[in-house]
Parts: sequence; C-alpha cells; structure tokens
Amino acid sequence: MSEVTMDKIVSLCRRRGFIFQSSEIYGGLNGAYDYGPLGVQLKNNIRDLWWKEMTQLHDNIVGLDASILMHSRVWEASGHVSNFTDPMVDCKQCKSRFRADQIDLNAPCPVCGNRGTFTAPRNFNLMFATHIGADVDAASTIYLRPETAQGIYVDFKNVVSSSRVKVPFGITQVGKSFRNEITTKNFIFRSCEFEQMEMQWFCKPGTDEQWFPYWREQRMNFYVNKLGIHPEHLRWHQHGPDELAFYAKDAYDIQFLFPMGWQELEGVHSRTDYDLTQHQKFSGKDMTYLDPETNEKYIPYVVETSAGLTRNVLMALSDAYDEEQVEEGDVRTVLHFHPLVAPVTVAVLPLVKKDGLAEYASKLEHELRDEFVTFYDQSAAIGRRYRRQDEIGTPYCVTVDYDTLTDNTVTLRFRDSMEQVRVPVSELVATIKKATKEYKRV
Repeated sequence: MSEVTMDKIVSLCRRRGFIFQSSEIYGGLNGAYDYGPLGVQLKNNIRDLWWKEMTQLHDNIVGLDASILMHSRVWEASGHVSNFTDPMVDCKQCKSRFRADQIDLNAPCPVCGNRGTFTAPRNFNLMFATHIGADVDAASTIYLRPETAQGIYVDFKNVVSSSRVKVPFGITQVGKSFRNEITTKNFIFRSCEFEQMEMQWFCKPGTDEQWFPYWREQRMNFYVNKLGIHPEHLRWHQHGPDELAFYAKDAYDIQFLFPMGWQELEGVHSRTDYDLTQHQKFSGKDMTYLDPETNEKYIPYVVETSAGLTRNVLMALSDAYDEEQVEEGDVRTVLHFHPLVAPVTVAVLPLVKKDGLAEYASKLEHELRDEFVTFYDQSAAIGRRYRRQDEIGTPYCVTVDYDTLTDNTVTLRFRDSMEQVRVPVSELVATIKKATKEYKRV
C-alpha cells in the first residue's frame, strides 16, 4: 500500500470532480469547498447509510431538521455567546493569523520567519453573526449555528408531544454548521462551513451509565462494518481533565488516521442534563419529561453521538486511496470504497463503439439505473477506461462485447481483485447485489 498524502487526495479530488475550492475563478475562498458530481454522491451515500443506521433501524429514534437560524437566546443558554472562543494572535510583520494555543509565541513566525512579532493573545468568538429584519443593530443580531445539537434540545418537548416517543429515545439530525475558524487547514478537515450527523439519546438519569458504552460500541461498529473502514485506522481517545467540558460526565472521540495523523472523527459524550436545564432556565419553559408509566417527572440525561459528515468524506477518501503496482511499469491509482459508499456503483463499457455494441451497452446502462448509480463510457481503449473507473472507486465494470450480441452475456470486472467473470445479463443485477452484500475489504 502506498503512502497516502493530503496532496494526493486533493489532486485526485480536483481532477476527478470530487471537491473544488469555492469561488475558484475569483481566487478561491479559504475554508469553503464545493462538492462536484462525484463528491456530492459520495457525501450523500455516507449520509444515507448513517441515517438508516441511526433512524430507520430503530423504533425509538426519530429525525429532525431544525433551522440554521435560531433565536440569539439559544446561544446564550448554550454558552456559545460567552465561551465559544479561541485565543488568537497576529504577526505584526506579515499579518498572518494563528491560534495562540497552537503556536510557540517565542519562536519565529512560521510564515515570514521574524521573531518577537506576535500580538498579545485575545479571545475570538467563532460564531458567524448576521442580522435579521430591516434594522442592523444589536437587537437584530442572530448567529449561524455553530452546531446542530441545540436545535434538537429546543425542540425536545415538541418531539415528545407530537411523536409520543418514550424515554429512552433518540433524535437525529443531519445539517450544516458554521464556524469562523481562525485558521483553516488540511483541506476539508477544518472548514468554515461543514455538515454534522448527530444523535441525542435522552434517557433516565442513572441509566446513562448503561447507554454510554452501548453507543460507543455501536458507533465504532458502524465505521468498520457498514463503511468498510480499516479497523487499524480507527482508535478511541478519552477526554482528559483538561479536555472534558465542565458539564460532561465522560467523553470519548473516535479518531481516524488521516494523512496528517490521528484526528477526531466523531465524539460520543455523556452530557448529563445540562443542555435541557439551561434552556429551561433561559426560556422559562418546562423541559421536564413525565414518565407515562410511573408518573415520575425528571429532566432526561443525554448521551450524544456527533460525527462530522465532511470529515467522514475525507476519511473515506483517505482510507480508500491506494497506488498499486499491477505489473512492471504499470501503477494504478484506485479508491477501494465499500460498494455502498462508492459514488458510482456500476460502469457500463462497450468494447468498441461500432457494430451495435454501443447501442446495446447504452440500453443496458439505462436499465441498470433503476437499481444502481451507473456510468456509461465508450471513449478510449478498454484498459484505460478500467483505470478511470478504478480511480473514482467504481466497484463493478460491465463490458459489452461481440459475444454479448449472440448469447446475452457480459464481462463483469471487480475493482479490487481485477477479476473478470462472464455473467448472463438476466443475472447481472442479482450478481452485483450479492457481491455487494458479501463485500469484504482486502
């Protein structure tokens, strides 16, 4: 397996239409990215697998899509207005900006090399502020949400009363969040606009001790068993005393071995009743839960699972990327995506464009669209077309040749092994589905 570098990932993403820098024709915008045709499909596939795992497969977890714009008091109650800050310094010479906790203030500036030029550290709030209404003043100030969790907390009572869910239960949400990061780096790992996949599990105080390890196990299993990530690229990191939020009982991060090293992918946090209690205090609304069986009244404890969808995309690309020595002088770049994650599932390729092969292949590709995300390609030699599909992670290629016209069989090529088998067209869909179900990462 070749070394995976961020430069290789960025180059492939731009070349093959996974991810572009935002506003590139105007010089680009730091910390903002556009997802191209393959990137948006990859992101949606991961999102849909997560949603099915966390909502569809449970009878006591429901979904929510809260507004990005929320009342400013929400962020006062959550502590973001007063505490959501990073220490910031500037270089007086080159004007570069850094997080004070990530730089040695006695060392030379990493950009211009001058020494002793940093300003005194000052706190910088990471929320994007905007205004709602005709007047631009303090009263009209609102914020783009820096996380999706608070939307779940403020709608807690609405969900309980309308869905008739009973504790323990969960509320899931996938949505965009915004943070005015001082420094954005490592491609899409840390950006100003990103997507989160969160589940807040509401349980009776005391039972959180049971649910916390349960959800830790469930979340790690998802990456290995559903997304097909190498287990050795994943590990747990428990928050130490200097990392743990003051209201949290316990917290663990699932870390992934990104090209720049081990970094957080998802957090599983035992948040006690802090959030609901804060919103009860600031809103004056009752946030307690009445147990319909015991008539006991309490504010539920929360176990949170919070994953970055954007970081999941970077994880999938990093984990799948490989450069393989096929034969002497021949190296292929390949993305070993799990078939359920791959942006294209099946590519249909006529051996040549003439003699009716292209027409047959085009018709077959349209028929397969009902079952899979497909791609049709009739340009260049067949070997070159295989390499193009390898590079975007397509797990199956179907080749239509002259024998197809006489016996209605096609060649099915498997991306990882490059094995080719002859399959009747009538059995093609079933064969691909069976291979996907039985897929094992080599």
